[in-house]
Amino acid sequence: MRIPLSLLLAGLLAGSLSSAAALAQTASVPQVKVDATRDPVDKSYRKMLQGVDRFERDHALAPQATLRFRLLPRQPGVDMRGVQLRIAGDTISIPLPLAEDNSFAPVRNAQAAREDAILIANRRASTMSWRAQVITPGLPPGTRRLGDLRLECRAGMDSGLISNNPQIIAWLSSMLYSTDKVCSEADGNYLFFTDRPLFGVTLVHGERRLALPFTMLYAGGEQTPASLPYCDCQVLLDRTYYAPLWDASWPDDTLLEFTYMDEVAP
Repeated sequence: MRIPLSLLLAGLLAGSLSSAAALAQTASVPQVKVDATRDPVDKSYRKMLQGVDRFERDHALAPQATLRFRLLPRQPGVDMRGVQLRIAGDTISIPLPLAEDNSFAPVRNAQAAREDAILIANRRASTMSWRAQVITPGLPPGTRRLGDLRLECRAGMDSGLISNNPQIIAWLSSMLYSTDKVCSEADGNYLFFTDRPLFGVTLVHGERRLALPFTMLYAGGEQTPASLPYCDCQVLLDRTYYAPLWDASWPDDTLLEFTYMDEVAP
């Protein structure tokens, strides 16, 4: 059974906070002054490069595709116009131009890697989600290629692009989830997004066709008001789906055909 990461993390976080509260009642904790911390919406440049390395290593899954990263809205009312992004280190600052869809091409810079730089956007924490984007050119409109999604999951996971949550959640997710588990096993939970609200997804390879079940749409239909804030799908729930990345009976050239809500007659 697939357990969405947001549900698991919400439960783990609640338990951690309860334990911390109980401990605080019985022990005096010295106060520590923290001058600065990294914003959870910022991403590690070194981690991003790990995703680039994974893309290059597993490029055979999508030999014609290129790797980009994309910023998506995460909270209601977020204005994604005018987003600015840069790589920031101790002595270096590199602007990253964004395309109209708020995607950007990764760049390699040895100095930024040495300085353990971060990717900084001009947005508040938890207002945006970051995703890898691997798309083979020339696909029919309204489709994605399964091999692209397999590689997108691996590059995204290695880049640390699970969610934009406080550090404790990032730590818990790193302890519980690995790239191989999420991207290669049936209980993996890597979410993909479409640009419009979904009605259905159909796998197509040759004469073989299979409609994905409801449990693979809308983040499995298992999000609750308590768990939704921990999901990258917070405002894009109706655009989410899982893909059978683990199922070798569907080859990499399998297409996923999307039917959108606005295409279905009322």
